[in-house]
Amino acid sequence: MLKTTVREGTLVAESAFTIKQTAKLTGISEDTIRYYEKIMLLPRAERKDNGHRVYRKDDIYTLKLISCLKKTGISLEAMRPFLAVSADSHPAENPDLVDQLRDQREAIVNQISSLRQLVDFIDKKLEEGRGGGGCSEPSPGDAKPISVVEMSYFPASAG
Repeated sequence: MLKTTVREGTLVAESAFTIKQTAKLTGISEDTIRYYEKIMLLPRAERKDNGHRVYRKDDIYTLKLISCLKKTGISLEAMRPFLAVSADSHPAENPDLVDQLRDQREAIVNQISSLRQLVDFIDKKLEEGRGGGGCSEPSPGDAKPISVVEMSYFPASAG
């Protein structure tokens, strides 16, 4: 859907999207989009005469940014300052936000490292032939003690 608006004496066509189209473009459910509006994470959508929501490219960008920030583990509330910053601002203008992103990055790198250790542990067990033996219970004499190295694959905080 295209909406024509007048800016500085010139007709400009703007793309407009229904909530269904917006959900498809962003991968975010319609209910979640409505929720983001309700908690004012996303600006209130324009409405057609029939009351249906209309979203613009800026809204699509904001929703994609929310999705990306959410994947980093940042809470919805903590996203507000990131959403308030304009896309063309320089990172030096927002050192607190830069620090927060660096902290999130470090947490993600640590999580990736832990997951790699778990994959290595699983691979090792599969190479030993323990993964293909079916579901039968091993007899007590077959049990191999877990080594200190293997225990290091599991962080103390797990469990």
